[in-house]
Order: sequence, then C-alpha cells, then structure tokens
Amino acid sequence: MSGDGTPPRVRLLLADDHPVVRAGLRALLETEPGFEVVAEAPTAERAVELAAELEADVVLMDLQFGEGMHGAQATAAIAARPGAPRVLVLTTYDTDADILAVIEAGATGYLLKDAPPEELATAVRTAAAGKSALAPAVALRLMDRMRAPAGALSKRETEVLRLVADGLSNQQISQRLFLSRATVKSHLAHIYGKLEVDSRTSAVAAATARGLIRR
Repeated sequence: MSGDGTPPRVRLLLADDHPVVRAGLRALLETEPGFEVVAEAPTAERAVELAAELEADVVLMDLQFGEGMHGAQATAAIAARPGAPRVLVLTTYDTDADILAVIEAGATGYLLKDAPPEELATAVRTAAAGKSALAPAVALRLMDRMRAPAGALSKRETEVLRLVADGLSNQQISQRLFLSRATVKSHLAHIYGKLEVDSRTSAVAAATARGLIRR
C-alpha cells in the first residue's frame, strides 16, 4: 500500500497468442485497484520487443505460442535486460520440465490458468514487488523434486526423453543434440535407473505420469 492506503500502481504486459484469453485477462485485471494493462503481445517475440520499449512492471507470459519463440526463451530474453519487468508465467502446463525451464530462465512466478482471480491478482502484486509467486501446486512440485533429487531427471536427460517420446531413434537424438550415440545410450541408462523401468516405452509412460515430460 502507498502512504494514502491505495495499492501501488502495477503496469502489465499480457503475452498470449489467444485473443480471447488476452481479452479475458485484461477485463479481469483492470478491475483490480492500481492495475493497468499497457500492452498485449500475440507472440513471444513481440513480448520481448514490448518489454524493452514500454515501462511495464510485470509481464504475464504464456508458454506455448504456436510457431516461433517459446515462452521460456522470451522469459530469458526479457530477464537478461537491466531493469527488466518481472515475468509471471501463466499457463496450463505444470510439468517439471516446463516449470524448471522458466524458473531457470528468470521467471519470478509460475501460475496455472485455472487459478482463482484473487490468486492471480495476489501473484501479480507479489511479482511486481520482486518476490517469488508460485502456484501452490507448483511450489509443492519443486519441493518434492528437492526432497528426492536422486529420482529427478537432469535437464539433458529430460531433453533426451522428450525426443524418445517424439519417436526419435538414438541416432536421430544424437544428431539433434550433437551427442555421440554412446552418450545418448548412457543418458537412457540413467533415465531407466531413475524411473525404475527397462524400456523406452515404459520410461516415457512413467515420466509422463509423474509430470516430468508433457505428451
């Protein structure tokens, strides 16, 4: 609150490729005292441009924009600038791979699109203040991962398993990730051990069930 008891002004940039979603968010957020939507971006690339051009405090960032830059890439590009706005990811995806990618990219918060309006407003204010704003389910996932690091997949192992899920062979994976076939096999062996499975199909099924990758 400011000295006269009114909430501080928060300038928002909405980044989502669905016009209806942006319109809904604008209508919802502009009912909050002190909130002002200064711009909308239909692509991640445009979000990066607007974040550099405008004076925004918080960017509400989707993860998937169809073709082009991913939300995590846009988050990293925005967060890398001095004095950049905070990035609050607002998405339908809650896998470990998605969460870790944007947190590592510099996101201040991560919220799911089914969050109640009051939770979204609180998260925006929290992010604007420079504090972590994680949905309860997301925070729990991160805590579980910290408690059981032995069973957690590394970033590279997650990349390999995603490609396995896409149907790529070891040879194709090695070419895509610029790894030797022996290294790909080694990663798969570690994945099998961590997930307690003995096949590619079982590994994909187990990882999907645990929310480690998204199908």
